[in-house]
Amino acid sequence: MKILAHIVRFLVGGIFIFSGLIKLNDPVGTQIKLEEYFEVFATDFPALHDFWMGLVPYALYFSVLMCAAEVILGVALLVSWRLKQVSWVLLALIVFFTFLTFYSAYYNKVTDCGCFGDFLKLKPWTSFTKDVILLVLIIFIIWQRKVYRSFVTGSLVGFSAIFSVALALYAIRYLPPFDFLPYKVGNNIPQLMQPSEPLRYKYIMEKDGKTEEFEKFPTDTTYKYKEMVLINEEAKPKITDYKVWNNEGDFTQETFKGKKLIIIIKNGPDLNVASLAKIRTLINSFKGSEVEALILTSMSDASIQEITKAYALEAPYFFADGTVLKTISRSNPGVWLLKDGTVKGKWHYNTTPDKEGVLKKL
Repeated sequence: MKILAHIVRFLVGGIFIFSGLIKLNDPVGTQIKLEEYFEVFATDFPALHDFWMGLVPYALYFSVLMCAAEVILGVALLVSWRLKQVSWVLLALIVFFTFLTFYSAYYNKVTDCGCFGDFLKLKPWTSFTKDVILLVLIIFIIWQRKVYRSFVTGSLVGFSAIFSVALALYAIRYLPPFDFLPYKVGNNIPQLMQPSEPLRYKYIMEKDGKTEEFEKFPTDTTYKYKEMVLINEEAKPKITDYKVWNNEGDFTQETFKGKKLIIIIKNGPDLNVASLAKIRTLINSFKGSEVEALILTSMSDASIQEITKAYALEAPYFFADGTVLKTISRSNPGVWLLKDGTVKGKWHYNTTPDKEGVLKKL
């Protein structure tokens, strides 16, 4: 039992540290997930609508706090530091996570809880099952906590707290150190919009009260169609919602032609207008060159016209879905560089490059 207790402690501690570090690598991604939850709860619980919506502006703070807590508690568990208090906090945290994943799975609301950020996508019921297992393991740790020998000092725990906050701040002020998103540098967007292999389906049919599966649609008309299930789901396109348009029509394929310097300007109060002067200089530096500058925005037509006029951004603007722009760039504004549809560079507004910096990436 003692050996099992130590195995469980290391397993739970390792999972929490891994989960926390993955999310601290991209705290803005977790912020977006929290905002989704707040908006869903505001709709589903109208009596508390103002409360949930009032939390939205603080989602990034909650994100950093929650993700850092996972790492800190995981380290504390590994070194058995203040195990009584740590194990009860872990229990409260996993109960909270279990509620969220159950709500997501049962009501099919937030279909990706972001448990492991964008590194590992889990289906809602898989996430819920994972949390239930962790819940059982943490209860086991509380039951067996007298077995563990506690560390007198919490220096490692303190170091993990400093490191966690520093990692989060770096990712927020610049970009995630490791990019797990489909629009990362090196990816070819048109390729990811296509299946990696032909999609194969099986057909679920019913006849005489019996259900049968077919790889080809049966010619027997006495069968009643029930559903069509994708067999090779891993072959699905990784990007399904990238679309660019303007008032004249679809512009998606045009963004994959030649060299495109794309300025991402998302709708929202977090737009850093002070950085637009440097971005204006960057846009102007490519006038008359083979690198075409353009703006992708989720703002309204009137709002983006106001922004481009006020800050003299002399580049054509096009529209894209706000969620897509959040996935492309965690920065607002941000700079995205494409060459024949392949991502060659991404920059936060705090690291806006000059002309030479862009050309080095091409």
